Amino acid sequence: MTFQPLDRYNAFLHRDEREPVESSGRLSGLTVAVKDNIHVKDMPLTCGSRILDGYTAPFDATIVARLRSAGAWITGKTNLDEFGFGSSGEHSAFGATKNPVCDGMVPGGSSSGSAAAVAGGLTDTALGSDTGGSVRQPAAFCGLVGFCPSWGRLSRYGLTAFASSLDRIGLLARDLETVRRLFDIVDGPDPLDATSLAAHERNYKSDGTRSGRPVIGFSESWNRTAQPEIGEALRCFLDGLRSAGYPVRAVSLPDPDDALAVYHVIAASEAMSNLQRFDGLRYGRRADDIVTARSEGFGREVKRRLLMGAWCTSEGLGDDRYRTAAIGRHAISRRMDSIFADVDLVVTPTTPTTAFPLGERARPTQMYRSDRFTVTASLAGIPALSMPWGTDRDGKPVGIQLMAGRFNEKILLDMGAVLEQVRAKG
Repeated sequence: MTFQPLDRYNAFLHRDEREPVESSGRLSGLTVAVKDNIHVKDMPLTCGSRILDGYTAPFDATIVARLRSAGAWITGKTNLDEFGFGSSGEHSAFGATKNPVCDGMVPGGSSSGSAAAVAGGLTDTALGSDTGGSVRQPAAFCGLVGFCPSWGRLSRYGLTAFASSLDRIGLLARDLETVRRLFDIVDGPDPLDATSLAAHERNYKSDGTRSGRPVIGFSESWNRTAQPEIGEALRCFLDGLRSAGYPVRAVSLPDPDDALAVYHVIAASEAMSNLQRFDGLRYGRRADDIVTARSEGFGREVKRRLLMGAWCTSEGLGDDRYRTAAIGRHAISRRMDSIFADVDLVVTPTTPTTAFPLGERARPTQMYRSDRFTVTASLAGIPALSMPWGTDRDGKPVGIQLMAGRFNEKILLDMGAVLEQVRAKG
C-alpha cells in the first residue's frame, strides 16, 4: 500500500474536491471534516488502518446526516491513530500527522487529523471521537476548542467502536460559537443508537446553575503535577475568575493516575471485543488482497492494546481485573457526582504538558500519560471542554479543561463563552 499525503500536515486521508453546494440551512457555508472512523457515505473508511484499506462507507453516520441536512459541507476524512489507539497522531498506517501551529511537534491524538485540519485552516470545523481524551488533548496541543458532550448525548450510530462504554463523538473548532452551532444541530435522540438519551433526559436548554454565578472547583494537587507553565497559566486564570466575582472552591478530585489505570483496563478489554471482526476478509477487500491484509494486519500500537485486552480478560484472572476496574470506575463516577453537588464546574489542565516533539515518546507508558487529566471525565461520562489559554515559553498552546455534571452541557458552554470574552480582552 502506498499513500501520498494530501496536504502539508497529512491531516486528510480523503478530500472531496467538488465545489460546495449552495444551501439555505442553518450551517450553510460551513465546512466540516470528519475523522476517518466515522461513516460518510461513499467516502473511504479506513480507521487509519491497512486492514480497512479499500473499504467505502455505505451510509452516513447520524451526526453526519444531521450536519448535511443543516447545510454543512463535508470536506473529507481525516487522519487518526489507528482505530483511535494513540495520543500523538503518530500511529496511523498512513503516516504521522503534523501540528500546524508548532513545527516538529505532535498535534495530539487520536483525532490528530481533525485538529490539524482545523488549526491549519483547511476546514472550518471537524468531528472527532473521544474515548479517553482524543478530542480534548489534540485541541489543547493545537490551540483549539474541543468539546466532548456527556456519554449518550450525541448519537454514535456510524462511529466505529473502540471502547463502547467510553466512546463519544466530539467537536473541534477555532471558536466556541462554532462548536455551539454544531452542537445545537447534532444534539438529539437517535432511535438507531441504543445508548442515545431519550428526549426527556436532555436538559441542555435549562439553566443548570444554582443561583447567580457558577461555583468553580479546583484541585491544586492536579495542577502541581502539570508542566510549570501550564500550572501558572491556570492559577492566573483562576485569579481572573475570582477578580470577576466567581467563587472558586477547593475540591478533591480522583487521583489521575488511578483513573488512568482503570481506563486502560476497561478500554483495552472492550477494544479486544470490538476489533475481533476486523480479520482482513471483509469490508470491501479483493480476494488477491486478503493475504497481504493478513500479513500486514494491525499496526504495533493496536496489537499492543489488543494484547493488553487479552491479558485483562484471560480466563481465570480476567474477571478479577475487569471487575476491579469496573468498581474503580464506579467510585470515580460517584466521586465526581458528589463534587458537582457542591460546585457547578471543575477547572483543570487539559494535558500535563504542551505538545511534545514527533518521535519523542516512543515508550507507550510515556504517551499514555498524556491522557491522565482527560480520562476522569471519560470514565464518569460527564461533559468536558478544552479551551486555549495562552502559550508556554516556546509559543506552544496551553489548554484548560472545564468539566460539568452529567448532561449539563449548557453551563459548560456558557462558561466557555465567558472565557473567550476574558481572553479577547487580554
